[in-house]
Amino acid sequence: MNHLTRRRFLKAAGATGAATFAGTSFAADNSHGSNGAHIVVVGGGSGGATAAKYMKQFLPQLRVTLIEPNATYYTCYGSNWVLSGLASMDDIAHTYDSLRDNHDINIVADRVTTVDPDRRRVHLQGGDSISYDKLVMSPGIDFRYDAVDGISESDASEIPHAWKAGDQTRLLRDQLEAMPNGGVFVMVAPPNPFRCPPGPYERVSLIAHYFKEQKPRSKIIVLDAKDNFSKQGLFEEGWAQHYGDMIEWRAASDGGHVEAVDVAEKTARADSGFERVKADVMNFIPRQQAAQIAHDVGLTNDQGWVPVNQQTFKSEMDDNIYVLGDASVAGAMPKSGHSANNQGKIVAAAIVRELMDQEPLNPSSANTCYSLVTPEHGISVANVYRFIDGTQTAEGGGVSPSGASPEFRASEADYTRAWYQGITQDIWG
Repeated sequence: MNHLTRRRFLKAAGATGAATFAGTSFAADNSHGSNGAHIVVVGGGSGGATAAKYMKQFLPQLRVTLIEPNATYYTCYGSNWVLSGLASMDDIAHTYDSLRDNHDINIVADRVTTVDPDRRRVHLQGGDSISYDKLVMSPGIDFRYDAVDGISESDASEIPHAWKAGDQTRLLRDQLEAMPNGGVFVMVAPPNPFRCPPGPYERVSLIAHYFKEQKPRSKIIVLDAKDNFSKQGLFEEGWAQHYGDMIEWRAASDGGHVEAVDVAEKTARADSGFERVKADVMNFIPRQQAAQIAHDVGLTNDQGWVPVNQQTFKSEMDDNIYVLGDASVAGAMPKSGHSANNQGKIVAAAIVRELMDQEPLNPSSANTCYSLVTPEHGISVANVYRFIDGTQTAEGGGVSPSGASPEFRASEADYTRAWYQGITQDIWG
């Protein structure tokens, strides 16, 4: 890592953990009536589950309800390993048993359909409604198919996005396994901003690894809505080293910007002047926005994302609602599982301090993103953030060095797997 040693980064990355707030003695002061407060958390992904867990750790007397329709949550990070055969769906599956049994969080297996901010109630698909004192929303993303002609949400059963892990991951994996040796895999990569900026490029890396072992005459074409991408130099260095000319990346300005898709023919048409690209398997990752529930509640801006006070992640639209994770506008922090995990701790502390009539803290937070180019070739990018002049600002960080030794890359690959185990234990353990 340039300019940031791993020891310094790991120290900063833990800055939003429970230890940072221990000195404030949240649970010791019961004079503000906070014991009876009911916090409802919508969404049990990396951000919502973290916020629920840490609120109970900071102030055990709180009543915390986590609403999540799925009994098992599959992480999008790690799903590329499943697509390449390096892991199974069970390896990226997480339940809410520990949050319920070990942390005394009320888990409601249902879907929020509407929120009544005036009455502070959420209404559920099953017919019930639940009141709250504070509402935490970590709803994630939804897709905008309107930016490309010829394809709609219903076509995901034929041309998967696999950008919400679960059934879509299984579908794309099955398609890759059925693809003939010598076939063409085409990925249509989304414009910024989107969930997990390095994710599409790790995906093609690991699919190339699978092809190299099982279907070596196959080809990968990436049609990108952007002219550059996260960790581009490191990915391209790894592609050249391990895969030769198997992966072809086309920038937006060089025929990568897709205008239309023919679903039946699995063909993508780029801007005028460029040929149609035919796929045996196509992975179309659409333009993204905050999940629909955030729009329905009236929390989003004209760009489709949720503006928040980036010190506390309180919504700019409602004083009793906090929004974190991929749906939020978080300054320099990327839309990633690690960011959501850090933001969950920030929100937990902010709510508890507000209930205790204390000023919000300004802790450091962090994001690190590991990617596998091969099972033994890892790369990473990391940054530390602080709230400065109204926005989450990067204070320092770095990326893996180019030209590193195989031993260094293997160590990064080991860190990648260890990071996954550590962060998922922190969230759902």
